[in-house]
Amino acid sequence: MEFDYLRRGTAEFIGTFALIFIGAGCVGFARTLTDIALANGLVIAVFVSAFGFISGGHFNPSVTLGFLVTRRIAPVLALWYWLMQFSGAALAALLLKWVLPQAIEDQSHLGVPSLGAGIPAGAAVVLEAVLTFFLVSVIFATAVDPRGAFKQIAGLAIGLTIVADVLMGGVLTGAAMNPARAFGPQLVGHHWAHFWVWYIGPFAGAVIAASAYELLYLRPARPVPVGPPETGVEEARPGDAALS
Repeated sequence: MEFDYLRRGTAEFIGTFALIFIGAGCVGFARTLTDIALANGLVIAVFVSAFGFISGGHFNPSVTLGFLVTRRIAPVLALWYWLMQFSGAALAALLLKWVLPQAIEDQSHLGVPSLGAGIPAGAAVVLEAVLTFFLVSVIFATAVDPRGAFKQIAGLAIGLTIVADVLMGGVLTGAAMNPARAFGPQLVGHHWAHFWVWYIGPFAGAVIAASAYELLYLRPARPVPVGPPETGVEEARPGDAALS
């Protein structure tokens, strides 16, 4: 059991480290928002494909919370995932602070997400929640639901969702969709302005998406009621079972 936790936790640490190191590190020198979106989406697509079979490829505390509220991960393992995710984010940001030229670090603030285009903090929370809702919905549909036809390309679908989300929300909130993505640069760079936006929004969006998908698509369907005509429900006829 201890070795299994180590295997899973290490995978979560590496995947989250890669997201912050590449996704946040490119902010200072990326030419366009498309470059940033592709960097974030591609790194997640690659590492979900690489480590998904080991840990599930969460790399995001809000995703882990979605699994926790739907009872798809044990509470102790969820806490372990959170520790590894936030630790990986902090170490990646610390390494970025060391390797990036001072000019790029000053320009990007280590890639810390921030509010832009005059968006108020309340609207930013809602935006982060909606973007995370999309992300977690796709995760549950492709990587959790056993009926999903696209399970083998879950990493690509998840990565492309992140690309789309960043293209829409990157200018407004940074489109973090991930408390660890915010935490690493915030901690190392001491940039905590409106920090709660990137915790409340993603956590709320993940809980709503995971709960909705679980309720609508993953819970076993109730048997169709049948009875005599006076009940208002027709009795089952031969062949009904095959059609249901």
